[in-house]
Amino acid sequence: MKEEKYLKSLTYAPGLPDDATFYSAHKKRVTSHAVSEAAVRALKERGVTVSDIAEIVYDLQKPFMPHLTKEECEENVHGALAKRELQHAILVGIELDKLAEKKRLSEPLQSLVDQDEGLFGVDETIALGAVSSFGSIAATTFGYLDKVKPKIIGKLDLEEGGRVNTFLDDLVASIAADASSRLAHRVRDEEEKRFKKGKK
Repeated sequence: MKEEKYLKSLTYAPGLPDDATFYSAHKKRVTSHAVSEAAVRALKERGVTVSDIAEIVYDLQKPFMPHLTKEECEENVHGALAKRELQHAILVGIELDKLAEKKRLSEPLQSLVDQDEGLFGVDETIALGAVSSFGSIAATTFGYLDKVKPKIIGKLDLEEGGRVNTFLDDLVASIAADASSRLAHRVRDEEEKRFKKGKK
């Protein structure tokens, strides 16, 4: 398809480089790779690394997996971050945090997000929605992490100096819960494979 054909009605992905977009159904869309890179970059810009999240996964799963390594945890964090639902949640949540820092939201939303109002549960709703594709284990793990707030989650929750992490701390809990669930399911699959192989 020729790009010129759609220029007049072009409403999608303005300003993005060609390798981050593609044409489909008369619209310019963003590639999955571009969205994935943007989500990881957004986390890093807010001070969160894959290693930070992997540490939480390691602490969660180590009691059940004696031979677990940090590398395996990081691999599963990357695997969880490959999900579009999670990428979208990260981009939306972090953008709202950044807008709240700049006082760019309308009231009363500005105050609700800025102060992380106790009865404002949209941050948890978005993060919880992002765990849905990883099953009930991820959902219950998210609830635990949201309550306990270990490591980087607690640091983000208590960060001061005008920084707003209302959505970010819950998103990190969601990523850790997703990666933990992904890891648990894969370990179980490997155990079953070895069991079947041993019976032959």
